[in-house]
Amino acid sequence: MIGTGFIGLPLALVLAEQGTQVYGVDIDENLVEAINDASLRLNDGEFQSRLESEAVRANLEASTEARGGDAFVISVPTPLKEPSKSPDLSYVEAAVESIIPHLEGGELINIESTIPPLTCVNHIVPLLEDAGFEPGVDVQLAHSPERILPGNVFEEIVANDRVIGGIDEASARRAAKIYEPFLEGEIYFTDLVSAELCKLMENTFRDVNVALANEFALIGEEMDVDMHHVIDIANNHPRVDILKPGIGVGGHCLPVDPWFLNEVDPEHTNLITTARRINDKMPDVTAKKIRRAVAHYDNPKIVALGAAYKPNTDDQRNSPAQKIVESLLLDGYDIVHYDRHIEEMEYDDLQSVLDAEQPDVVVQLVPHDDTVSELNEIQIEFDEREIELLQFGESRTPSLPTT
Repeated sequence: MIGTGFIGLPLALVLAEQGTQVYGVDIDENLVEAINDASLRLNDGEFQSRLESEAVRANLEASTEARGGDAFVISVPTPLKEPSKSPDLSYVEAAVESIIPHLEGGELINIESTIPPLTCVNHIVPLLEDAGFEPGVDVQLAHSPERILPGNVFEEIVANDRVIGGIDEASARRAAKIYEPFLEGEIYFTDLVSAELCKLMENTFRDVNVALANEFALIGEEMDVDMHHVIDIANNHPRVDILKPGIGVGGHCLPVDPWFLNEVDPEHTNLITTARRINDKMPDVTAKKIRRAVAHYDNPKIVALGAAYKPNTDDQRNSPAQKIVESLLLDGYDIVHYDRHIEEMEYDDLQSVLDAEQPDVVVQLVPHDDTVSELNEIQIEFDEREIELLQFGESRTPSLPTT
């Protein structure tokens, strides 16, 4: 397993639980040490309990150096280069190069990393050929992009369907053997390029639809209309399902994957890139709303709740909430940031935060279930202290009367 981060580690744990000998490789020495002595101390209790299980301790070993094996699963990041928004394939290429000295012939190389179309054909195949291995003959090559959601990793890694593309059918079928011991979802076989496209299209579909909802919200703001309410009404149409507007799009997939399509075909990705830019500007739009809402204070004390990129998780990658707080801090606002799911930002209860900070304004940026529940429970406290509450996210969507 080349890469034992957000995606590689859960797969390594599930495979080890099933009795597969797994050798995890990562450049992070601290992570490797923590895996080997089960000292990760993750906030997710299920991660930690699985890591400490007897089967995992017996079957999982981590190291900073690759070694030989029957199958290699590559699960490393593919970030964007800034400001060009072009994909950085150096991690994937380095992962392939790290295993080449350990290939003897007959091994399977399965790419789990999300990659632009034609990456396998134009980048990975030449690397293997230059080393003297013909994919499909000397070694097998497949691409099975991960499709799991942070916050629900272990359920989704088992239940979600798998798309597996191979340089030939034998490669794809062999890659399926990795997942079959635990997979409950279906497996769909295809070619390498189609598998690369499938994952990108799934996330781009979501991103474009989020952008549409956000643009509707911007229109509603110009017209002084509660567009959340209008969306609720419109969604009663049997063929309409508009998403909820928000503060932006975060995570490791949606803000990144649409640009991979633009990289290979910029002529035909106008809608996709426009949607990306709409979602990218939403943190600035939200920060402006907050500035307007607190304009009547001379020097407001603000408490911001929520730093993850989505509710009910501690994942902060590309978090719109963090961009909003950073923007306000740069403007000189007195703002403190809390998230009870994130280490060093957590708090025992909201009442203690109010007592300690004495804020003028509380801003809910991420509607974690427990945060929304707590806000509802102490609403009277806000009224008594004359604290303003600004809420963003789906929790502020009004329920639609049935009469």
